[in-house]
Amino acid sequence: MTLASLKRYFLPVIIGALSLVIIAAPEKYQALFASVEVKYGERAVKRVRTWRDLVAENQDASELQKLTRVNDFFNQMDFVDDIIHWGQEDYWATPVEFLGTMAGDCEDFTIAKYFTLRELGISDDKLRLVYVKSLSLNQHHMVLAFYNKPTSVPVLLDNLDKQLKPASKRRDLLPIYSFNAKNLWLSKAKGRGELVGGSSRLSLWTDLNNRLEDFN
Repeated sequence: MTLASLKRYFLPVIIGALSLVIIAAPEKYQALFASVEVKYGERAVKRVRTWRDLVAENQDASELQKLTRVNDFFNQMDFVDDIIHWGQEDYWATPVEFLGTMAGDCEDFTIAKYFTLRELGISDDKLRLVYVKSLSLNQHHMVLAFYNKPTSVPVLLDNLDKQLKPASKRRDLLPIYSFNAKNLWLSKAKGRGELVGGSSRLSLWTDLNNRLEDFN
């Protein structure tokens, strides 16, 4: 059989197999894609599909690979202030809202990275959403911190400085408070901060999680 004949024979088979994979996708994703198309259009569906593929294809990757790939993926989105993008002074978008509109502010970048890494199996104990002051911009900002061990210097995932860097290399950031799914900490000069209660004290965080229950 010639190469041309092989292509004619196998290409339709491959395309058919791919179609079956798409059709066989979990029902919740089919509903999600349909919802995204109605709200944001076909190009948004492609971004959300790529996100779901990222999660599916990197379950067995190393922690460093997961951090790098998630950080790089979401840093492709555009930065737009909340008041311009959402018509509110402060709005924390779900990952689907962020991808659907292809834009958001620093909280939206950080939130999307946090929930994606949690889906990839990174323990919540290793992650913190950190509210900081950017000294170079003289404004508040948010980044995601990853602690390899409780006593480790965290690695930061940021949309301003797009490279993964240890917090010790980010002298331009002054931590104010941090939180994860359960807890809230006030930052100290040294250490991981002072535990001051549950993250449910943050109304924007509670609102976000309520909207996430609908996965959109």
